[in-house]
Amino acid sequence: MPHVELSVSEPHVARPRHPAESSLGRWATAVVDAEEPSLVIDDQGVVVAISASFQALLGLTESAVDRLMAGSVLQLLDFADGLDLTDGEVAKTPPLLALTSGQLARGLMRVMCAKGPCTFDAIATPLVESDEVIGSLTFFSIV
Repeated sequence: MPHVELSVSEPHVARPRHPAESSLGRWATAVVDAEEPSLVIDDQGVVVAISASFQALLGLTESAVDRLMAGSVLQLLDFADGLDLTDGEVAKTPPLLALTSGQLARGLMRVMCAKGPCTFDAIATPLVESDEVIGSLTFFSIV
């Protein structure tokens, strides 16, 4: 007769997919363990790491790692009408703007969260390695 044992344990936290020796990997490791809502994306806009607090705010039940930030992980909303942002507006959000500009980016973002639309003050910094932008790190604060 088959025997099955169940146990209660802490939820699994996805570990970053980049080696800890790279700048992206070091920041990803820090974000996974961070208390603050935060996110690391690579230069293609793919989520490398997300903090558990941000994942809970968004109501994500599956790992966000290896998924596109815009559209797949974050449902970005227009402030005016509450509809999804256009691609042109998505590119202006702090996490993606930090990638393309190579500079610090800050702004308000309207995102669909577990309890409905939320407004975040987002501040993003590009992650640079060998003079090349390889990703961005963003911290979010509910407004």
